[in-house]
Amino acid sequence: MIAFKKSIVAAGIALIGLALGGLPVAAQQAKAPNLIKYVDPFIGTGGHGHTYPGATVPFGMVQLSPDNGSQGWDWCSGYNYCDSTIAGFSHMHLSGTGCGDWCDISVMPHTTWIWDTFQYFRVPYSHKDEKASPGFYSVKLGNGVDVALTTTERCGLHKYTFPVGSDPVVRFQLSYMINYDQPTRTRIVQENDSTLVGYRYSKGWANVQRVYFAARTSQPMKQFKVYNNRTNKEVDQDQQHGAIYNGELEFYDLKGKPVMMKVALSSVSREMAVKALDEIKGWDFDKVKQSAEQKWEKELEKIQVKTNDERLKRIYYSALYHTCMAPVLYSDADGRYRNANEDLKKMDTGQRYTVFSLWDTFRGLNPLFTITQPERNVDILNSMLAFCDETGLLPVWDLSTWETGCMSGYHAVPVLADAVLKNTPGLNANRAYEAMKKSAFQDIRGTKHYRKYGYLPQDKEGYSVTITLEYAYDDWCIAQVAKKLGKMDEYAQFMHRAEAYKILFDHSTGFIRAKNADGSWTVPFDPYFSSTDPGKAMFEEGNAWQYTFFVPHDIRGLAREYGSYDNFVLKLDSLFSVTTTTAHFQETPPDVSGLIGQYAHGNEPSHHIAYMYNYVGQPWKTQHRVRYIIDSMYHDQPEGYSGNEDCGQMSAWAIWSMMGFYPANPANGEYVFGSPVFDEVAVSVPGNKKMVVKTKNNAKDHPYIQSVTLNGKPYTKTYIDHATLMKGGTLEFVMGAQPNKQWGIDKADWPASVGD
Repeated sequence: MIAFKKSIVAAGIALIGLALGGLPVAAQQAKAPNLIKYVDPFIGTGGHGHTYPGATVPFGMVQLSPDNGSQGWDWCSGYNYCDSTIAGFSHMHLSGTGCGDWCDISVMPHTTWIWDTFQYFRVPYSHKDEKASPGFYSVKLGNGVDVALTTTERCGLHKYTFPVGSDPVVRFQLSYMINYDQPTRTRIVQENDSTLVGYRYSKGWANVQRVYFAARTSQPMKQFKVYNNRTNKEVDQDQQHGAIYNGELEFYDLKGKPVMMKVALSSVSREMAVKALDEIKGWDFDKVKQSAEQKWEKELEKIQVKTNDERLKRIYYSALYHTCMAPVLYSDADGRYRNANEDLKKMDTGQRYTVFSLWDTFRGLNPLFTITQPERNVDILNSMLAFCDETGLLPVWDLSTWETGCMSGYHAVPVLADAVLKNTPGLNANRAYEAMKKSAFQDIRGTKHYRKYGYLPQDKEGYSVTITLEYAYDDWCIAQVAKKLGKMDEYAQFMHRAEAYKILFDHSTGFIRAKNADGSWTVPFDPYFSSTDPGKAMFEEGNAWQYTFFVPHDIRGLAREYGSYDNFVLKLDSLFSVTTTTAHFQETPPDVSGLIGQYAHGNEPSHHIAYMYNYVGQPWKTQHRVRYIIDSMYHDQPEGYSGNEDCGQMSAWAIWSMMGFYPANPANGEYVFGSPVFDEVAVSVPGNKKMVVKTKNNAKDHPYIQSVTLNGKPYTKTYIDHATLMKGGTLEFVMGAQPNKQWGIDKADWPASVGD
């Protein structure tokens, strides 16, 4: 009798499971979203954050998001929360960058034919009619069309519900462009009553971009038209010859039934874009949305936090979300891609990625990938090496496999060095080392003068101090790989280059500043001055206050230039407290934001500075500074970031720092302690292990570390190394309202510095 009852219950559960899509109830519950509810994609879309709110999956090729139709710096992603119109929904976006490009393959639903160019048919909308969550975006437009978007890696899914009685029209706006972008050639062709194929070639920040697409609709088209963008005249689809063309498709009145459309992308060909349509089977919007949510849930589960502060959870998980927005897939599912040279290539293993904002991300995001993306990171690293094979050098800022040359340094080097030093499987250390040396011995971007003089003279090239300091750090990274590979002569050579900062340290002013080729100081010198004009500026996106502290490999060596560690601490303290008149800021780039004194958290060169106190025996000051930065620079609002989010770096700083540590030297495998904010953090590491970070006496007014234990034993170091973290275990901080000035002061417990 009991067995019979059990069988009835089991049958009932099975029926319920079928009703939920064929999965048992337990499996359905296991896949139910839990952490994605804390993600707000609108964080960073306001102010200068430059993020986008639309639908994407982790590191996906497709970023399906609304564009306002506005130009300017605060529309680098195509969207800013302050705007009130939408001009289209395009399939490629940059997250948090300081330059605007992409927004390729823009489509827009209308309720009548549109006869004018894209500048004149923006549709109003209200934020109260707008929703966004990981893998999903929706809005009700002012023209009455309900729009819902979701996506897979290479295919976006649109759902349009038109007002009853309207003429449903969808416009393919291949002429749509923002900021630097400019289409050079487009094509759109109807294959049958429900399929379109085409391409968009353009130039801009990346001088060569080619995107192939295929679109398929759930309903047959009533008619399809092609327009020459310059003349706005309709042309036969076979008469598209080297100009810019837009397409417009009309549907029958569907009486409230939605039109759905898949749009797939490829870097190779239209035929491969058609194949990518198969990433979405059928027309089940909710199924695709749920799949995207599950992918995001899997990412968010890699670091799980415990706190009663719901606001902190929103900030943290939104930041973790933003660390998975770049780099993005560039290759097709089979690993093939067509690069900017128009060469058809195939990765030996894995996928090719693009969008490498390395000047930003080498500092915190890429070291985070060695923990959160152990498999994908190998593809990212090998993508850099493939770029080197194809162009002759490692990428500086790779967009669509084109070298934009944006920003200073050769910062693929610390990313690769960090991975080599951490023994990353699947990365050929010798191949990486040879690629690093190519960057170090190039004869462009000031390196020839840097090698000749031991620094870059300002009268040879602008931004000379920034470039010198960043090359010196990158050379230190090369030296560590040389040492690991047993190349000791080359190790000594690069270690010598890593000391270049000492040549530019001016003891009379206490700042690192520019010299000319004859060894004289460049004048005039104003430590507050910053400019976008390299002819005037010694520093790129910063000034002497911020850049004097960019010696992450030799912090104690820098400190000794001040005569004593106490003098150095006084200089650090001054950074966070000095004020100046507005006259000094007349030419300052807008990137220099989030100011605390002259510390600029809204820009990456400052990101390690608060952690420098640990290196000279005053860790309580790091704890105070870090907690203040967390509390003042991160919010759960559209203006939640103090500067450009920069492809995940602004968020990566928060991810590390809110856990309680940060890679102040991004390539030496040490994570320097700050001030943890959560009651508990569980970090998944390979081998199904976890490093659990617990915090006792945690409170907003308890920023100071009193003591630390590792696996129950007293731990006196002011950092934890990568190898220890990857073993898993329990790291426990005891916090307090007052600093413990005895903890962390023993020199044996300080993080590493070259000067040792």
